[in-house]
Amino acid sequence: MTHLSVLEPKHPAAVIRLEGVSKAYKLPNGETFDAVQNVSLQVRKGDIFGLIGKSGAGKSTLLRLVNLLERPDAGHVFVSDRELTTLAKPELRLARQNIGMIFQQFNLLQNATVFDNVAFALRLHGKRSPGEVLRRVRECLEIVDLLDKIHSYPAQLSGGQKQRVAIARALAPDPEVLLCDEHTSALDSETTRSVLDTLRDVNRRLGVTILIVTHELAVVHALCRHVAVMEHGAVAEQFAVGENAAGTKRVTALGRELARLTVRAEVDHEIERLEAAYA
Repeated sequence: MTHLSVLEPKHPAAVIRLEGVSKAYKLPNGETFDAVQNVSLQVRKGDIFGLIGKSGAGKSTLLRLVNLLERPDAGHVFVSDRELTTLAKPELRLARQNIGMIFQQFNLLQNATVFDNVAFALRLHGKRSPGEVLRRVRECLEIVDLLDKIHSYPAQLSGGQKQRVAIARALAPDPEVLLCDEHTSALDSETTRSVLDTLRDVNRRLGVTILIVTHELAVVHALCRHVAVMEHGAVAEQFAVGENAAGTKRVTALGRELARLTVRAEVDHEIERLEAAYA
């Protein structure tokens, strides 16, 4: 009798890997504040991963450890199988071209056009001809549906348009990873949906791995596939968003609230399905 072996599907490799990272700050009174405490975390290639937690939980600090905007006091940071924590400054600058970042307040150059804002990173490294820069800027603006604003200035744009310019700028060097730090906090709900749609499209079309820090559970529910809940500088739990939301007991208040949000969405979807069936 012939036995056939069944190969289990392989999970995508981790493109972001944190191993026991910690970060502490000295306070004016001489005490030490442990912002991140011995965190190990993996984000798989092509994933959209959320970091949530209350204010002061350490989520933004952890995000900034990924591209070493903050250097960990202990532990190791790997992006695309390269350990960033061992790199010298010139090597780190090159490695950061593979990591785009989007900030809450857009961080656009106010006296520069949309074109020049998106081209900034490309010109900074000086490896592309003017024609290549133009082509790449137009490609990125097409992705975020803002090609018609190429000659506009930030003051002429809405909040959502500014954030989409920031997304285009982050995509310009063709990164494998995109870090988002509270990128929708300054936006209204309608504009937030538009920005989330843009990020979802970027992930789908380009395969960019996205790591998002947010305090908005609706953002996690709408966009993320996996999430980690941070409390007191540590990861309290992590799970797949929507995975058996009704049957799994979450250990954190935010985890339970996210599960309830998922269940409500499932119920609403089923009601809509039934209404359509009997209409």
